Amino acid sequence: MANQSADAAFGVSRSASGQLWRLRDVNPREILHLTQRLGVSELLARLLVARQISADAAPQFLEPRLRDLLPDPSSLTDMDKAAARLADAVEAGEAVAVFGDYDVDGATSSAVLARYWKMLGQNLRVHIPDRQKEGYGPNTAAFKQLQSDGYQLIITVDCGTMAHDVLQQAKADGLQVIVADHHQTGGGLPPCYALINPRRPDDTSQLGHLAAVGVTFMLVVAVNRALRQRGFFDTRDEPQLTQLLDLVSLGTVCDVVPLEGVNRAFVRQGSLVIDQGGNIGMAALARSAGATPPFGTYELGFQMGPRVNAGGRVGQADLGVRLLSCEDPEEAAGLAARLNDFNAERRNIEAQVLSEATALAEEKIAQHNAPPPYLLLARKGWHPGVIGIVAGRLKDKYHRPSFIIALDDDGMGKGSARSVSSVDIGRLVATAVDRQLIEAGGGHAMAAGVTLSENQIPAFEAFLTEQLGTMARDETRELKIEASLTAIAASRALLEEVQQVGPFGAGNPEPRFVVVNARIVKPSIVGDGHVRCILAGEGGGSLKAMAFASVPEEVRQLILTTREPLHIAGFLRADDWNGRRDVQFMVHDAAVARSA
Repeated sequence: MANQSADAAFGVSRSASGQLWRLRDVNPREILHLTQRLGVSELLARLLVARQISADAAPQFLEPRLRDLLPDPSSLTDMDKAAARLADAVEAGEAVAVFGDYDVDGATSSAVLARYWKMLGQNLRVHIPDRQKEGYGPNTAAFKQLQSDGYQLIITVDCGTMAHDVLQQAKADGLQVIVADHHQTGGGLPPCYALINPRRPDDTSQLGHLAAVGVTFMLVVAVNRALRQRGFFDTRDEPQLTQLLDLVSLGTVCDVVPLEGVNRAFVRQGSLVIDQGGNIGMAALARSAGATPPFGTYELGFQMGPRVNAGGRVGQADLGVRLLSCEDPEEAAGLAARLNDFNAERRNIEAQVLSEATALAEEKIAQHNAPPPYLLLARKGWHPGVIGIVAGRLKDKYHRPSFIIALDDDGMGKGSARSVSSVDIGRLVATAVDRQLIEAGGGHAMAAGVTLSENQIPAFEAFLTEQLGTMARDETRELKIEASLTAIAASRALLEEVQQVGPFGAGNPEPRFVVVNARIVKPSIVGDGHVRCILAGEGGGSLKAMAFASVPEEVRQLILTTREPLHIAGFLRADDWNGRRDVQFMVHDAAVARSA
């Protein structure tokens, strides 16, 4: 509930979700300087100052363009070597295969290469492994099959960095493998023709914030440049690489990498490419998801991305890349419909696993005097396709790194981990692999995967306890607030002004505002536990609001049952239903508006 505190915004020291609200610390002089120097509003200046954007950097931040922000691909170790080899293959018409991961980042990376090769007038073979039959990453059986089909040159995307044994066998078999990845390294570098990975220890590019699709796009830029220098485009049209940015934006948003530097340009310009509807598969995906332009990080991350993921989680792993590289409208519509069905199936499976995992988590927490520094839950029968989502849900609920492990009948487990910002889970997993505590694993700071036997779990838990045991268990969670907002001031013009600071996501969170002393009108439950209402604000005006089922239950129940005025924290979202240009308030947190 809300109570007065000297450092609590609007007197909320503990909200319904257990958070302390704080106003972002901004210097009024800096705000004034930006308004005078740039001629922007006080609100926009406040948002820029809160993000530590100077007056000199503000124009580029507000208008991120690829031509200004794209680094030289050669800054990535092994890039020139890989680009030269692939340019040789293009000139010779050599058969090239891609081995991709089954998530959105892997699907978009694979589709970027497939579409680029089509632009060159050539075909590319894409193989996406089946999650349950083949597991994550390169496997020797798939490589041998590709080799028997005539492919001697393979590019792995969003995987391969940790596949030491498989790549060693591939090298012995005479295959040349180029790895384009962004996951943590461990156990040395893999024995491949080229490893393009900004996280490799000897890479000095400082591009570790790229998703795999960003690394892959950089590879395409390098190959295209090499071909141009060789005169390849003297007698043919040069591809317009900006047309691939729709794929880059989708993969970047869905892999939850920091939206900083060139990633901002990828997402901002890529979203505009999606708006144009030139990619038939992407357009079909948007229609099946009910997503409409303008396409932002919400549409990409919460409507379109989950459907691409669903094929790899519970359906057919290659459906996503097939859709995103499809050029036939009827085929695209069919693929999108199948992914939509798989997404519905995925939600049902996820709900069951989440329920069981939450019950196990509560049992484990009850055994401790304080919440443990991490959660590791394992059970036979859990579907490996949803454990990553469930790990993310538990991480959000308990605010601890969470491992969810699906065990098979033979006692082998496939696990997914999701982490909080203070714990680099990918490095922890890489260290566990180096110490031979688990069979295999890899990832990045916020997400990772592991393979281990049931017998290895105790030693892995001891390792995690050793590494995370000093993590603060009673740390106060804070919600940063930009400013208060009245219902009558919540307009489409205000939303468009706020969106100038986007795209929003990891590293650039969407601004949270507070509608103060709001009275809840017509609260109701809609869909699968969502809460809809109207906020009647001070000084008149009303604002439609929605608290999705992912919002903590305590917040939704407060809105449904409390008749006292509430402080409602959240953000604005466009509402274009039936052609109108309106806004609604997306609820993130709430507190009773009481004085001390």
